[in-house]
Amino acid sequence: MDIKAIVLDIDGTLLNDEKQLTAKTKEALINAQESGIKVILASGRPTSGIVHYAEELKMNQHNGLIVSYNGAHVLDVCTKKELFSQPLSVENSKKILAHLKQFDVIPMVAIDEYMYVNNVFEGMLDLNISDEPFNIIEYEARGGNFHLCEKADLASFVNVPLHKILVAAQPEYLQSHWEKLLAPFKETVSGMFSAPMYFEFTDQGIDKANALEQTLKPLGIHKEHIVSFGDGHNDLSLITYAGMGIAMGNAVDELKSIADRTTSSNNDDGIAKALAELL
Repeated sequence: MDIKAIVLDIDGTLLNDEKQLTAKTKEALINAQESGIKVILASGRPTSGIVHYAEELKMNQHNGLIVSYNGAHVLDVCTKKELFSQPLSVENSKKILAHLKQFDVIPMVAIDEYMYVNNVFEGMLDLNISDEPFNIIEYEARGGNFHLCEKADLASFVNVPLHKILVAAQPEYLQSHWEKLLAPFKETVSGMFSAPMYFEFTDQGIDKANALEQTLKPLGIHKEHIVSFGDGHNDLSLITYAGMGIAMGNAVDELKSIADRTTSSNNDDGIAKALAELL
């Protein structure tokens, strides 16, 4: 296989469960770039929540790319040039946010350096992560390097296109209500799980594979040149699009069933181990 690009999801894939980039994985990816292979980080995270890892991997020295918001935005790390952008329309954003009011969910929207929510103190979820309830709003704000701002009515406040509307809730609640969340917009937007407690709205047709198709083909990098790694439902398009789609050992069963191969988990340097065999 003529590998020209390595595409990586971040949470549960590139990072271990401590949200750290291990030395072995970092070394493997830097070595790959030094041999001429482009590294691309593709995540549901906002761009601001990915830049740090791109810099740690020295992607700014090797023309790496950041695919953020589940594929709604692509940034060239070196030039800071926007290569692709397809946000939700203001009209659809307002309709979605108004619709969400009837559900027991926590909507979050990012605009520039701010993340807007209804109430910063109402982000507590019981996720069995610790002995104490987990504030998902604080977690997202810190992960994306956002300032927090409260707006009582997000639907009336939003007046710019949004790359994504993030919805958080108890996993059991989301699992039983996601179809109702999406139902009025099935023909106009995309909706998907990015984790058991996250459901995300993006514009119609947006996914990680579409972002790769839009930005890599003009560079002469086609799907048969791509190795991709993922672990979650929002990585399905990424794994099926690539010439070699690799599921992490900790991936959801659906992803493992369609992947070309499965490597070790994100806590056991699965990326480094797979690349040692391929490169």
